[in-house]
Amino acid sequence: MAGLLDLLNSPMGQQLISGVAGQTNQPEDKTANVLSMAMPLILGAMKKNVSTPEGAQGLMSALSSKHSGGILDNLGGLFGGGVDDSVMSDGAGILGHVFGNKQPQVESALSAKSGLDAGSVAQILKIAAPIVMGFLGKQTAQSNVSDSNGMNALLGSMLGGQPQENQSLITTLLDADGDGSILDDVAGMVMGSNKKQGGLGGLLGGLFGK
Repeated sequence: MAGLLDLLNSPMGQQLISGVAGQTNQPEDKTANVLSMAMPLILGAMKKNVSTPEGAQGLMSALSSKHSGGILDNLGGLFGGGVDDSVMSDGAGILGHVFGNKQPQVESALSAKSGLDAGSVAQILKIAAPIVMGFLGKQTAQSNVSDSNGMNALLGSMLGGQPQENQSLITTLLDADGDGSILDDVAGMVMGSNKKQGGLGGLLGGLFGK
């Protein structure tokens, strides 16, 4: 089972980072930093959404109809002449679905953590979202996932490679006060507020081997 760690540390991950950096005119190290935080957050939010059968069904139908993973087969083409507007609008739609009204909070938190302006972070997120969906689509097909339990397990394994405490931290990050509202405390936690810093800092550092 390939996880996000495998993707980001692979040659494809390097191609993805350099392509996104070129698209947003940002340094590759900062772009890598944002991607290594943004991609698990997107997956974590999806994992939260598939906790209901309706959410799981919606995600699986999106994967089967539009996000089977073809985007990953031609990253050179994706970034060759600049990322197509349709990919960006697709990304915006995915982000709106998984983050809802918390999206600006996510962008400002990642901006503060990475040192990139929020506008660039927003662009990176829009490119990252369809790629995360494509990666998930490929894994879904390979694993023959067909129900919410299977999807939940698949997302959990893709977020793997982290100590259990860090995995639970992503869950905490996505709903800090347990009210079902995604990413309530993402700003404080991603930015490493006081006592929680070690766990999340370790998680984000580990994601990109830094």
